[in-house]
Amino acid sequence: MSRIDDTFARLAETDGKAFVAYMMGCDPDFDTSLQIMRGLPGAGVDIIELGMPFTDPMADGATIQAAGQRALAAGGSVTRVLDMVRAFRAQDDATPIVLMGYYNPIYARKGGVDRFIADAVEAGVDGLIVVDLPPEEDAELCLPAREAGLNFIRLATPTTDDRRLPAVVQNTSGFVYYVSVTGITGGPAANAAEVAPEVARIRASARLPVVVGFGISTPEAAQAVAGVADGCVVGSAIVKLIGEGRPVPEILSFVADLAKGAHSA
Repeated sequence: MSRIDDTFARLAETDGKAFVAYMMGCDPDFDTSLQIMRGLPGAGVDIIELGMPFTDPMADGATIQAAGQRALAAGGSVTRVLDMVRAFRAQDDATPIVLMGYYNPIYARKGGVDRFIADAVEAGVDGLIVVDLPPEEDAELCLPAREAGLNFIRLATPTTDDRRLPAVVQNTSGFVYYVSVTGITGGPAANAAEVAPEVARIRASARLPVVVGFGISTPEAAQAVAGVADGCVVGSAIVKLIGEGRPVPEILSFVADLAKGAHSA
């Protein structure tokens, strides 16, 4: 079992919900980003979703796009994000880490897919979310990543109908990430009543935990959405504070409030 599997198994023992926090690696710089990352478990984060900066992030709204630009300007890259993971693992060998990003930087990196997978496993990564690789391209990254022991986490959306869902979940492992709204990150607020039947439908098909993201920015929203799923993800609301240059303790306090909301579901 992976760290991700262990986390959901532990939470299931008490009907607990997972809180997943997204942050962009190397935003606003390597040292500050690592300081925030190291503080997340103590703030109640169960799984860290760590963004790999890219120039053309098609699933992300203005807040996370800006984070990616700040990270790139500070020298951020796939390699530097993996360095962050290694530094984090020197102090924390338990918290699951999922890398989120796009295929281009992985494919174009020296050594390509094979080196990326080997480096990710060596660094201590647990899972991957690569939003622009559909199931039809599983041989590109998904299958070799799974063979190497990494979870490959797929997105399902409000437009993923019953004909498409089996293909989406076929090689998914760890959990399914349900995008609560039609659109990009930082968009409309998630509606728990609308999310609930979709989560049930995905669970029946995938037989995996379902974690909901997009449109969650308050402890109350985290509680409501986590209450109808196996957990929730908050990204843009956290990244916004980082972009404003807020002190790290203030950012972690905000994350702790979100985590309490999710955990109280």
